[in-house]
Amino acid sequence: MKFDFKKFFFKKPKNELEGTENVPAPAEEEPKQEAVIPEKLAEKCEKCGQIILKDELDANFGICPKCGHCRKIDARRRIDLCLDDFTELFADEESGNTLDFPGYTEKLADLREKTGEKDGVVCGTGHIGGVLTAVFSMDYRFMMGSMGHTVGEKIAKTFEYATEKSLPVVGFVLSGGARMQEGIISLMQMAKTSAAVAKHGEAGLLYISVLTDPTTGGVSASFAFESDIIMAEKGALIGFAGPRVIEQTIRQKLPEGFQRAEFIEEKGFADLIVERKEMKEKLAAILRLHCGEVVA
Repeated sequence: MKFDFKKFFFKKPKNELEGTENVPAPAEEEPKQEAVIPEKLAEKCEKCGQIILKDELDANFGICPKCGHCRKIDARRRIDLCLDDFTELFADEESGNTLDFPGYTEKLADLREKTGEKDGVVCGTGHIGGVLTAVFSMDYRFMMGSMGHTVGEKIAKTFEYATEKSLPVVGFVLSGGARMQEGIISLMQMAKTSAAVAKHGEAGLLYISVLTDPTTGGVSASFAFESDIIMAEKGALIGFAGPRVIEQTIRQKLPEGFQRAEFIEEKGFADLIVERKEMKEKLAAILRLHCGEVVA
């Protein structure tokens, strides 16, 4: 019998699906979809990742009930939490694009429409524990509270008004630093606000700063740390340059919790850390101690 070399060496490969005609093809896996959070109904905690109902979050002063993380709140919400009443000052102050920085005019217009604010700080007067107080509150939604001409001008005017009326000042500080779109004009606000703070202090009047997350850059190098009493919110990032910039500069790993409120207090740069839900009570006690029961 003759051996068929062609048939042996060049035979067609057996069909892998042969004999499986009746076997159903495996179902294709559907792509996994992330849970969609309905707008304004719930929020995801930026620290622990848990989904929290917005009503629950608001009732807990914007603090995550799962991990205790303090989420950022806007300037007017903070005022509502700490003041019994509020009368706004310098509401019409706003700045333009003095240096013709590309796109800055459009950015300002967009932020004003989205936030309803002219710029990154709200100033005014109101009672805290019966004491009439001048207040400024910085807003993270407006370029992370960065300090440009308008922010510096309004804060300086608040101190000048408080000096004229013999009022204490409480400042809720939040900022990413000087506003680069305004260049040297932004940096000039450090000197202007510091001068207004100094005159207020020379008049023997009380200034309390409440450092929130984040307090950095030119703001931390000026009026944020020039107060008589420095309070800080739990876990707030407080410093001049951010930790990533420092690590890249010195090429060393920073200690755990570096530049957080607890670290700052431990090193003597803050007087006390206060829970947000206790902030109004603490401020009222300090103001009454220094200013008396009631200032009309």
